[in-house]
Amino acid sequence: MADTEIKETRVQENKNTPAETRKGRKGGRIRPRNYNLGNGVYRFSRTRMFHKKAIYKFIDKKTPKTVKPKKPITIEKKISGDKNGEKRIVLLKKRRANYPTEDPVTVHHAKKCFRDHHRYLRPSLKPGTICILLAGIHKGKRVVFLKQLKSGLLLVTGPFLINACPLRRIPAHINDDYFKRKREKRAKKEEGDIFSKKKDEYKPNDQRKADQKVVDKFVIAAIKRSKEKKMLFTYLSAMFGLRSSQYPHRLKF
Repeated sequence: MADTEIKETRVQENKNTPAETRKGRKGGRIRPRNYNLGNGVYRFSRTRMFHKKAIYKFIDKKTPKTVKPKKPITIEKKISGDKNGEKRIVLLKKRRANYPTEDPVTVHHAKKCFRDHHRYLRPSLKPGTICILLAGIHKGKRVVFLKQLKSGLLLVTGPFLINACPLRRIPAHINDDYFKRKREKRAKKEEGDIFSKKKDEYKPNDQRKADQKVVDKFVIAAIKRSKEKKMLFTYLSAMFGLRSSQYPHRLKF
């Protein structure tokens, strides 16, 4: 008797509770079951949510495919008369009577040459801005932006004495041709073993070394004049990388 009374009172309490408290207020935001606790950690794991949502019921559940009947393309007609075959197969949709003798000419828009492309430079990039290289042999290094070249590429330097990053692409002689590699033309017919000839390794010439020293001298002098010179030297010499609890989409520069 006592058990039945307790059950009856519980049912009555559930019935008497207002609908707002059970379903949530109208227009109010309902909190999802699985929410972010911080730093990308969720309250329930994927395995727990797999059982909560009962996804196992829908795995390998095959739905019957409804096969649509194909529409007939031809129809059979009876033909009267002797020695006419008594029937003919006729197309329901008649073919075109005329076909063009030449293909239609498609009009293509004229393509701009690379030299005619519009060069865009981000407004925040000004001479002296510190950039982070994300590709190439020096990726991860922090470099100083010097200027934009005619081709649209950016000229940067380490400086070389701080992080061993040389001039990458302002005096007048430093342009896009300055960074071109010289390639020797191979003869069509070579005598002897073709694999015995070794490739020449790239080595910077004396002019490049002299230019690097001049540019580094002025950049380092400018850094020394700054109030935060110690921080700038350590910042430029340190490699860029994501630390713990750092996410690339949250970084702001």
